[in-house]
Amino acid sequence: MAARATGNDAPGEAAPLLLYAVKQVELAVRAHLDELLRPAGITALQYTALTVLDRRDGLTSAELARNSFVTPQAMRDLVTALEKRDLIARRHDPAHRRRLLIALTPAGQALLAQTRDEVGALEERMLDGLSDAERRAFRDYLNRARTALAGGPAQ
Repeated sequence: MAARATGNDAPGEAAPLLLYAVKQVELAVRAHLDELLRPAGITALQYTALTVLDRRDGLTSAELARNSFVTPQAMRDLVTALEKRDLIARRHDPAHRRRLLIALTPAGQALLAQTRDEVGALEERMLDGLSDAERRAFRDYLNRARTALAGGPAQ
């Protein structure tokens, strides 16, 4: 199913689905992130997990997986790798001793601080040419699309 043509398409050519464009942006962002994070020794997926923990300290592995857009199985390997590097630490939940909560370590916080400017520059590059109003609208549209899909896969 093709989308309607836009001003950027060749005459008579249907535009690709918006889903395709979103995936292409995701792949480009991930490739650029992997490249700029390589010197720090982490991947884009590991960086995502660290930024989630920076915003929401003390998540379980399952919660971190959901918020980082990976499967629980993939998160298990990711947590192990980050813990070996002392970027995160696991501790028992005082309210539920069987649950392990994950938090950033000072080394994890330092790594995020070290990469913040480069990641910010990448975001700036992605938004280059958009006005402040367009940037706000773009963020709003993406958040609304994410919210609309938050209920899970289509039935």
